[in-house]
Amino acid sequence: MRTLILAAALLALPLSAHAQTPAPAPSPAVRAMAAGYKALTVCSALKTAEAAGGSRTLESVEANELVGVYPEIDAIVREMPVEIGAWQVSVPWDEAMPPRVAVFSPGRGCAIQPVGWTGESPEIFPPGVRVNEPFVVADPSGNAALLNETVQGAFEGRYGEGANTTAVLVLQGDRLVAEEYGMGFGVDTPQRTWSVGKSLAGTIIGAAVHRGEADVNGPAAIADWSRAGDPRAAITLDQLMRMASGLTSDTAGNRTDALYFGGVGIDEQATTWPLIAPPGSQYRYANNDTLLAVLSIAPTFERHPPAELFRRLGMYDTWAETDWRGNYMLSSQVWTTARDLARFGRLYLNDGVADGERILPEGWRDYVSRPSGPQPGGAQGYGATFWLMNNSEGVPADTISANGNRGQYVIIVPSRDIVIVRRGEDPTGKRFDFIAFTRDVLTALE
Repeated sequence: MRTLILAAALLALPLSAHAQTPAPAPSPAVRAMAAGYKALTVCSALKTAEAAGGSRTLESVEANELVGVYPEIDAIVREMPVEIGAWQVSVPWDEAMPPRVAVFSPGRGCAIQPVGWTGESPEIFPPGVRVNEPFVVADPSGNAALLNETVQGAFEGRYGEGANTTAVLVLQGDRLVAEEYGMGFGVDTPQRTWSVGKSLAGTIIGAAVHRGEADVNGPAAIADWSRAGDPRAAITLDQLMRMASGLTSDTAGNRTDALYFGGVGIDEQATTWPLIAPPGSQYRYANNDTLLAVLSIAPTFERHPPAELFRRLGMYDTWAETDWRGNYMLSSQVWTTARDLARFGRLYLNDGVADGERILPEGWRDYVSRPSGPQPGGAQGYGATFWLMNNSEGVPADTISANGNRGQYVIIVPSRDIVIVRRGEDPTGKRFDFIAFTRDVLTALE
């Protein structure tokens, strides 16, 4: 285990010869959001670790998940007290209002309740049996010393000063050839996937397509768009998966705080945004697109919930969280371990087959890897819920990745039969160079 030393950022007012005007107090809306962020994060981190057979401390969560969060709530989150119960976590935020509450249920993780909620915790059912498949641990086919040096570098700042690596795992075929964790993290420590959840969502959709319960080329089945004349009814499931819906969304599409931490239901907000471009004509990264894609197949979850797919893949330490109304938040709020993410990546190495059983349609890997829609600028292209590494020097062109905030990466290299998982809690503004890391891991395994 490698010990990670974290330094808290010092906040200081600018100096001036004149007296400074005191900064305005955070608005009630900002404080409510900060309290929701802390309640949900603490609940998910502590309760999923316990359910996975491990443990986390509040001090560990405060030193990792609650450091370097969104600037407008970072300082507030640190000062807020937290109350931890058997099934819920509460954070007081206003003398006249009830605390923000996140409630845990086995199999679904934690859900943040709406602002002002004073209800009772829902009925709790016992967790299912955990039967995690062990990995075969083996020496790599390649330069073991160089691979170890590369993995160590991920924890020592070689791929990004100030980045906080919490786990690295490398699969070569079915063999675990590298695995290391930061202090306070281990094989049984779930972390939030952030937007790696979008690729998990695409996989859940793929399973529904294989069962004949979804059609990516057909219109997304959103009830609120069914009124005659609604132009959004033309948006296809494929366009939602490719971030090409044409819909507007929060803050350039990358922040949906009211849904994630405010207690607003997906079916209350995500369906309400208007078009700003013809469907399929523009790329716009948007949490809402994934939320809507998942909502469109929600009727299949009664018989085939996400947990069913996770169990079939051996991902017993994975929780797909929902909003308080029961809608899955698969654009971001999945908590899982590094090993479970490796199991997820292995499904794509095997083109959708797990233990001899086809889970995804034949050719689904090619489908999610195909840049058939409008593309983003920058180093990576975008397929269908996966990022593409087809223009990265030293990386095979068939490489795809699932990327998430704060440094979550699952890199899948089919032509090399390799999966690389990097977990992190990178503070805002500190980035891990996952492309360079991928290139160095692949070099070590040649």
